Amino acid sequence: MKARLIKKQSADDNYAMNSLTLNNVYEVIGIEANSYRIISDIDKEPYLYPPDCFEIVDDSIPTFWKTEYGKDKERYSYPSSWFAVGFFEDYFENVKEVRNQFWKEYKEYFGS
Repeated sequence: MKARLIKKQSADDNYAMNSLTLNNVYEVIGIEANSYRIISDIDKEPYLYPPDCFEIVDDSIPTFWKTEYGKDKERYSYPSSWFAVGFFEDYFENVKEVRNQFWKEYKEYFGS
């Protein structure tokens, strides 16, 4: 799934996206509570971004994604191993094994 950044400010929460470049097309590597997980341009980390700032340019869903919906119909889509409770919390708390797993699988799944 690929999305183009069409605006740098979210309408809903005034979230400024200074870590992405306007008009660039980004690989969406996951969806969490309807937000897009994308690798930032600045520090190359997998952050969440509000979907209203993007237009989808390729809506192909990776075959390796698992999708679930929350009680309010919010969408969660990731590779199965990234669904583990606390996976991204551990990633951002610098748990070495989780960070290594993420980057290994990211390269396998997305070829980057």
